Amino acid sequence: MLVLSRHTNEKIIIGDDVVITVVEIRGEKVKIGIEAPRSTSVHREEVWLSIQGHREAAE
Repeated sequence: MLVLSRHTNEKIIIGDDVVITVVEIRGEKVKIGIEAPRSTSVHREEVWLSIQGHREAAE
């Protein structure tokens, strides 16, 4: 796992078309913004796990 440190308003670029921006840092919470093509799915982990569970149940 690559671990990076960023300050507010600093960005991380992934590939050619995904940009992650640190929008706000408050206590132990970090608010991030994600710019990605509509064809790229972006989910919080708990949502992604739920989607995977529904897919497995449908099989």
